[in-house]
Amino acid sequence: MQSEPTASPAPTRRSLLTGLGLAATAPLVLGATPRTSPRTTPPTSPRTNPAHPLAAAGRPTLLRGASLVLTMDPALGDGPLGTVKNADVLIHPGTIAAVGADLQAPYGARVIDVSGKVVMPGFVDTHTHLWQSLFRGGCADRDLFGWFKECTTPQRDRLTPAAVYSFVRLAALDAAQAGVTTLVDWVDIYSYDIIESYVRALADTGVRFTYAMFPPEPDATLVAKAKKELVDPVPLGSFQVATHATRSIQNLNRAHWEAAQDLDVMLNSHVLERPEQRADDPIGVLTDIGALGPRLLINHAIHLTDDEMDAVAAHDVRAAHCPLSNMRLASGIMRLPDFRRRGVKVGLGLDGGTNDTSDFHALMKTAIGLQRARSTDAGVFPQVHDVLRMATLGGAEAIGVADRVGSLTPGKRADVVVINPAALNFAPRFDWINQIVFNGRPENVHAVFVDGRPLKLDGRLVDVDTDRVVREAEAAATRLRKAA
Repeated sequence: MQSEPTASPAPTRRSLLTGLGLAATAPLVLGATPRTSPRTTPPTSPRTNPAHPLAAAGRPTLLRGASLVLTMDPALGDGPLGTVKNADVLIHPGTIAAVGADLQAPYGARVIDVSGKVVMPGFVDTHTHLWQSLFRGGCADRDLFGWFKECTTPQRDRLTPAAVYSFVRLAALDAAQAGVTTLVDWVDIYSYDIIESYVRALADTGVRFTYAMFPPEPDATLVAKAKKELVDPVPLGSFQVATHATRSIQNLNRAHWEAAQDLDVMLNSHVLERPEQRADDPIGVLTDIGALGPRLLINHAIHLTDDEMDAVAAHDVRAAHCPLSNMRLASGIMRLPDFRRRGVKVGLGLDGGTNDTSDFHALMKTAIGLQRARSTDAGVFPQVHDVLRMATLGGAEAIGVADRVGSLTPGKRADVVVINPAALNFAPRFDWINQIVFNGRPENVHAVFVDGRPLKLDGRLVDVDTDRVVREAEAAATRLRKAA
């Protein structure tokens, strides 16, 4: 789901299981880390305040005694998910150092007992619109075009920098507590001060993010400025150029692609979310401007023809699948098995406001359920191991960051989630891998680490006054409604 586009004028890795453990003498902490008091001053960014809790990434962390580790790396464990039983995960410094049994804790390490729990890579949200938390539950009986008319366009036009900060921070924290460690945010907000506020909210949350900027006019200078001044200084930030491919703004699409090439970043486009958009000929446009290739990410991609799917596959175009949003807006069902047969790299996307949740467990379950409902075949792609991979390493592959995140391969960045199955909705143990998808909920996410920094411990966000975050978002929404 997007906002309506604005027209313009024209040794083996398995040996690393124990081989990378660091020698130790005395771990500093046993069990969970002591928690700080709720914030009572305005939030600060880890990139501007070295005392910020998210800035302390240098301290090693040993996750001790996980009952099950899903590494997403078959070379490290068993099966397609690279599963390892009764193992530790060592993080140092900000990277995965080792996965294996009885690893030694480096001196001064934080040691966290994760016995009885599942450890896996963080979820990768390949497509979202965080600012749309402003109207969660809104336009519930509308399709995509009704959503444009009644929700996104009128609300977007009233945004202020302070309001955007509140809504984006609320949604980003919600995503982080649900286990999302990397997200791609497609943003069609044009004011530079609002873009600055948006990026600051993302940076202050501590998630790994990509800001996909939709410029309303062919202004390469503005795009380069936003990347250089706002996104590049954020250690966990990256940039894409966003577009909405359609014949009516083909010249703008071409300018967006040229800007993406100049900046050496991906182009990110909505494509055929609704059947009515067939007249826009988005794949034809993207072909004509020369954008088809591995530096192109297409979102939704529901109503492609066989020939278009062949072209996407032949050029290694990447795709984001947003099943919950597609259901909500009655947009249709992505032909996921057909993409799979063609070898297209596909990740999962929450898609902002038309998802109304950051629940990746629900997203995975829905991705399975839609295909089974349509095909009446329980063996159809995707199966449980497929969606778990799509939610992690597959998403990282789709957005071109699989060399850094998406699996617990030693040397990659330490984006890690700990899931607690000892809950009413999850227990008793039968098949934990299936239960992650079919029974899991955000409240089962016990801990979240991004780049080795703890964002959530013991089931609570670290150093976040969630009541305050909610109050500020409520107040901002009230002000905007009164100004309407």
